[in-house]
Amino acid sequence: MSQLQLETVRTYLRLLHESDTAGLISTFEDDGVVHSPFLGTMKARDFFPKLAQASSRSVITLIDLFASAQPADDTVRVAAYFRYDWTLSDGRLVDFTCVDVFGFRLGSDRINSMHIIYDTHPLRERVGDKYAPNPVLNA
Repeated sequence: MSQLQLETVRTYLRLLHESDTAGLISTFEDDGVVHSPFLGTMKARDFFPKLAQASSRSVITLIDLFASAQPADDTVRVAAYFRYDWTLSDGRLVDFTCVDVFGFRLGSDRINSMHIIYDTHPLRERVGDKYAPNPVLNA
């Protein structure tokens, strides 16, 4: 495990907090992907502009970082456990805890893959599908 990979994850979380779309994309390999509970698997360069459209503000509070101790393949992983206070583009606030699992190719400090893990059921009940072109809003 490289300190650079841990620093990349810290940088990613800071950029997410700052809503810096270009910066977020730059933390990923050119072919890097995001696996999202709402959007499925997308190239990072396509995912983050979509996130920006659905958001007006993000407050990220890091709870803990975890690093691979014994990877099963040639991927080094870092997991970030954090609280996400997310203001949607319509002004509604949703908050939840989640884990993002970042995959790095051996020797690289840029993210190759990210799996976003959180319970979507409470969010879907509160806000509907915020990524839909004309989302249905729950009162």
